[in-house]
Amino acid sequence: MTLKTLAGAVSAAALLATAPAAFADHHGGGHSQTQSQQTVVDVAVGSPAHTTLVAAVQAAGLVETLQGPGPFTVFAPTNDAFAALPAGTVDTLLQPANRAMLTKVLTAHVVAGRVAAADVIALIEAGNGSAEITTVSGDTLVASLRDGSVILTDENGGVATVVTADLSASNGVIHVTDAVSVPQ
Repeated sequence: MTLKTLAGAVSAAALLATAPAAFADHHGGGHSQTQSQQTVVDVAVGSPAHTTLVAAVQAAGLVETLQGPGPFTVFAPTNDAFAALPAGTVDTLLQPANRAMLTKVLTAHVVAGRVAAADVIALIEAGNGSAEITTVSGDTLVASLRDGSVILTDENGGVATVVTADLSASNGVIHVTDAVSVPQ
């Protein structure tokens, strides 16, 4: 089962009953589930912790797409996550000649459909401890739980932790991660 499949299977009532109403302000914007008038791009633009992600989305030409109707689920790495990549990686990805590679990296963080934290946890439980998530890029993230946190493992063995979940937008939801997931 994929997140896309589960997104339609979990009832809205179950999500509202299990998802927290608001989350810690991880990135200075005071975001909560009630912030539904902004797109996923608008939410990211308003976050001082996501300036690198926003610059990358702009360089890849994905702003218009991610401002579309969606819905989208975005696993959004912070500036610190991008800074942890090997020296020069971000600068290389932002070069116009590397737009296809940048697009692949970014779309490896996007899932078609609105997938709340409760959906991810339900998928993990249904999968006996792990669940495969197919991203828009066609890559796979494996979600699991560790010490109460959702962990995403990319196809290269890289691990990202969801540090803030369920930042709601008019066209989807954002889950903030502490690492960049690298596609194959």
